[in-house]
Amino acid sequence: MNFDLDLSIAVLDRSPAALRALLEGVGASWVRGTEGPDTFSPFDVVGHLIDGEETDWIPRARIILAKGPRLRFEPYDRFRHRTRNVGASLESLLVEFARLRAANLELLRSWKLTARELDLPGEHPSLGPVTLRQLLAAWVVHDLGHVAQVARVMAKQYRDEVGPWVPFLPVLTDHLSPRS
Repeated sequence: MNFDLDLSIAVLDRSPAALRALLEGVGASWVRGTEGPDTFSPFDVVGHLIDGEETDWIPRARIILAKGPRLRFEPYDRFRHRTRNVGASLESLLVEFARLRAANLELLRSWKLTARELDLPGEHPSLGPVTLRQLLAAWVVHDLGHVAQVARVMAKQYRDEVGPWVPFLPVLTDHLSPRS
């Protein structure tokens, strides 16, 4: 499938509601469960997605669109949420994520990007040259990956409870070496 900005925005627009549907009111053992040490809980995922709204996708798109002499992105702190969200409630994070995402998508739509602009270059600090099109496609895939991660982490909380069904429930055996 080729990149399509409108289709991408349609997916990005749904992520806050998808996470709310999975997480709202389910209780701390679902929200704070992990796949093991140094892995993200669903609570962490929402915080991480907020960080992306604030410091990753749109800020990097702005660098590309500025077409200035400095196209290199600032490094992204994947774990900023751990200190930022101490004491925050999941509800407050879900509200914040929805608000930030709506504002970022409104801004993205307002740019009315052309094919030429989507091919503009930027420089990722560890991946090297990238285009705006690649950045925006990665944003969509990043979101989908984290929505899937939330479902996977939640499912794994019952791994020891499903008895002999484990081999028939791939969500329990995917990512045997989980990472955040």
